[in-house]
Amino acid sequence: MATAYGYIRVSTDKQATTGISLDAQRAKIQAWIELNGYEFGGIYEDAGISGTKQHRVGLDAVLSVANKGDAIVAYAISRFARSTKHLLEISEELAAREIDMVSVSERIDTTSAAGKMVFRIMAVMAEFERDLIVERVTGCLANKKARGERIGRPRYGFECSNKTLTVNDNEQGVIARVKKLRKEGLSWRKIAAALCEDGIKSRTGKVFMPSQLVRMIDAIPDCYKLFDSNVDSVTVCASQ
Repeated sequence: MATAYGYIRVSTDKQATTGISLDAQRAKIQAWIELNGYEFGGIYEDAGISGTKQHRVGLDAVLSVANKGDAIVAYAISRFARSTKHLLEISEELAAREIDMVSVSERIDTTSAAGKMVFRIMAVMAEFERDLIVERVTGCLANKKARGERIGRPRYGFECSNKTLTVNDNEQGVIARVKKLRKEGLSWRKIAAALCEDGIKSRTGKVFMPSQLVRMIDAIPDCYKLFDSNVDSVTVCASQ
């Protein structure tokens, strides 16, 4: 009996909750494998990894484990890759090894000439969709920048309201403590541990990582340097 392996992927943690989650992809793939009479060989996953990356741990693993006559099944061809070139490279590699490539949602595979044709069309459409997203996001950011609006969240210690950057007193207190502990000779790791012991967490409610503390103190943008003891707020500059 031929073996079928599943491959699942989400690009971000947000997509895992608002898009097609890993669990949803897993369920669809397992149902397809059972329905089509394959032996289940397991499911390989890449969580929080973009489809534009050619080398992914989960993808590389499933490509290496499958053998002649087996099938690799994904929820959609966009899970394999977002680039038409990369998708075709994967399909050609698997075709040469006589391994089937299946997309559950599009109901296509590469076991026939018709399936190969549809696959190539879908690969082009997947890349087109990604290019449209990039184009829209780029245009949106350019418009916001031209209007003098801030792009992204303010760095730790500040907050933005009605296009105005203001000091966040609580976060500034944390910054002051980090600076003090650093002057006392503590390593970034020990400072992170000290904050954790006192229940001080990041904006996301997680424990501070040493790298976050470094970014918190170092490389403050010029826009933020406009603050001094006599200034409470400043309109966000267009360069930010």
